Amino acid sequence: MELKIIARVRSDYPEKFGIPRQSGLADTSEIIVFEPEYRSPDALRGLDGYSHIWVLWEFSEAARGTWTPMVHPPRLGGKKRMGVFATRSPYRPNPIGLSAVRLDGIVRDEKLGPLLLISGADIMDGTPVYDIKPYLPYADSIPEAESGFAGEVRDYRLSVEFPGKLLDALPEKKRAAAISILEQDPRPPYQNDPSRVYGTAFAGKNIKFRVKDGVLTVCGVEDYADFLKGKK
Repeated sequence: MELKIIARVRSDYPEKFGIPRQSGLADTSEIIVFEPEYRSPDALRGLDGYSHIWVLWEFSEAARGTWTPMVHPPRLGGKKRMGVFATRSPYRPNPIGLSAVRLDGIVRDEKLGPLLLISGADIMDGTPVYDIKPYLPYADSIPEAESGFAGEVRDYRLSVEFPGKLLDALPEKKRAAAISILEQDPRPPYQNDPSRVYGTAFAGKNIKFRVKDGVLTVCGVEDYADFLKGKK
């Protein structure tokens, strides 16, 4: 079976590092842009009646030629191994992601055709989309479902100290989302050096921070373009 790319996501995440590990954890804004072949308004008829949608997409930056049956879930500290099918790891036999996101609106662009305005996505900018389906609360929501080992760490948060002068460097509409992303601890699970400076890219900025004793302190904000120039 051949999967066709029907759209791509436009988001404030230019790279994998720092992206929320689940959808709905940060109040971010994204756009789904359809490929030319799929820009028919008829394909979206009736979709505006739904508040949320499922997005099926590709872990395009994590695709590998091989797979492993065991992975190290980040929220378990990167030390415990679990079966890949018991996790949402991107390193799967088929690198397919599934996200439930809020549908904020459908607008039409003269050049790009119909666009889906969404929020709360955990998807990198430019990610290929394979399908879109309406979210049905009466069928898709199961309140009594068990969360397995993931439920043990669902409320994990860091305390974030973001000095006002640095926070002002971000667009006002992006500040709350940036803080919620940092609260979730973007660091790789195997790194816990309090003196190390990390950086996560979001909304055109590279946010630099340290973490010590459960507190994340932002120590710098620079334009992402300047950050890239410095890496060359």
